[in-house]
Amino acid sequence: MKFRVERDALADAVAWTAKSLPSRPSVPVLAGVMLRADDGRLHVSGFDYEVSSQVSVEVQADADGAALVSGRLLAEITKALPAKPVDIAAVGAHLELVCGSARFTLPTMPVEDYPTLPDMPSSAGTVDASSFAAAVQQVAIAAGRDETLPMMTGVRVELNGRNLAMLATDRYRLAMREMQWNPDDPEISLNALVPAKTLNDTAKTLGTVGGDVTIALAQGAAGEGMIGFAGGTRRTTSRLLDGANYPPVRSLFPASHNAEARVPVSALIEVVRRVALVAERTTPVLLSFSEDGLVVEAGGTEEARASEAMEATFTGEPLTIGFNPQYLIDGLQNLGAPTAQLAFVDAFKPAVISPASEDGEIVPGYRYLIMPIRVTR
Repeated sequence: MKFRVERDALADAVAWTAKSLPSRPSVPVLAGVMLRADDGRLHVSGFDYEVSSQVSVEVQADADGAALVSGRLLAEITKALPAKPVDIAAVGAHLELVCGSARFTLPTMPVEDYPTLPDMPSSAGTVDASSFAAAVQQVAIAAGRDETLPMMTGVRVELNGRNLAMLATDRYRLAMREMQWNPDDPEISLNALVPAKTLNDTAKTLGTVGGDVTIALAQGAAGEGMIGFAGGTRRTTSRLLDGANYPPVRSLFPASHNAEARVPVSALIEVVRRVALVAERTTPVLLSFSEDGLVVEAGGTEEARASEAMEATFTGEPLTIGFNPQYLIDGLQNLGAPTAQLAFVDAFKPAVISPASEDGEIVPGYRYLIMPIRVTR
């Protein structure tokens, strides 16, 4: 194998592929990226039996072939290279990389020991790449991080006709985003539970490519399904989580509310951040709403306290409710709107945060439910 490739194209391809490689692979070859040159293109791929990534770039190839090298090391090297064309050649059990006056020799691993990448499932439809990336980010923040509860670390993707819905919860908050997409079958009705980190990383990368993302979904037995995403010259597949017993989380959204507030998003984020400086990790911030506006306060150790008043439009009986400050900020930061509408049943029931336009109209599509923390005053 011998070829010449542009530095930026190579660095982007290797960085994206290496990002999904395991930090502690079960076998050494899984820490590698496969470089395969044929027909004037270089295919860079990685696979850890859960997630596969593949991207192709144009190259000037002198000889076709394949080589398997450490993904993280190659990513660091290509990122640090000068802005000049890169010459790569497989020589015996080594890969030689030359860029300007920089020269690297890397050991290779046996190509024949590398697992075959899974095929892409059949296409289910397409969605605008940048809109999809923004929607995934809004939802993925609410997914759990506790690997002992794998079901909660996923994003539930629901495909029903032209409606695409995504939901995620860590049991303390719940995010839901609905959007339109272009199904191959207008009668489609499929659900999948996708690992949140994989989905977020993939959508973010494909969102920068532009155009449309193809969603490919194959439903096998419970937990055995596979989902794929393709955009531009990039494609990735991921094994699905077992979502057979995923809770009916939509029912957590209250059917009605007794009070509501409209608050400027950026101002509320700043106030919560300031006030939370005195709060310990498990201490909530208190939001006290009345017709006079909003007071945000928190208390910490050794009598450290903070409070700040700000403007808010409120209708209903005066209410004081406590929230985890980071969970509150996460929801506000992902609204994508200048104003937040907070809807309350009472101080002990979940609150729902929705995006609102400058004239106060609710923007449909996104809702963020957050559980209150009981406080005694």
